[in-house]
Amino acid sequence: MAIIGYTRVSTKDQDTALQDAAMAEAKVDRLYTDHGVSGTLASRPELDKALDRLDRGDTFVVWKLDRLGRNTKNVLEVIEDLIDRGVTFKSLTEQIDLSAGPMGKAMLTILAAFAELERATMIERTRAGLDAAKAQGRVGGRPSKVDAKKLTTIKKLLASGEHSRAEIASMTGISQATLYRVISTL
Repeated sequence: MAIIGYTRVSTKDQDTALQDAAMAEAKVDRLYTDHGVSGTLASRPELDKALDRLDRGDTFVVWKLDRLGRNTKNVLEVIEDLIDRGVTFKSLTEQIDLSAGPMGKAMLTILAAFAELERATMIERTRAGLDAAKAQGRVGGRPSKVDAKKLTTIKKLLASGEHSRAEIASMTGISQATLYRVISTL
């Protein structure tokens, strides 16, 4: 009977130190970590490995429920699968232990729903902020690498038909991906 842990951070520049410490305290036998992977994705490389590794009698541990997923339906499906396979589930932060009976499962459902609501609210606030900035004439995102002068040059080079797209990208100092994005807007 193994204790398998799973940790996740959404961006590559975040670290899992806090989660790792909690996993060490929980005495996990094997830890799987996804770096720079969104919780909105149902399939994540290390999560998939961890879930495949679990056998009847094992315990699957996450630091916090939102590390398992941001979608209530997906989280509950994963946990139902674990239960069906005879695997115990624990979330350290919320102190959810499904071996505790129906109350643990009820709390899990409620917390998963709140995690999804929190994410949806965050997205809503971000969109509202971007819309407000746009209404004031500010636009977010990276500055464009293609100014009016480069755009004119690109159009002329394309019209001449004398150069490949790779050559045009090189001549104008942009990537081929950027060139293709520019072309798609013409």
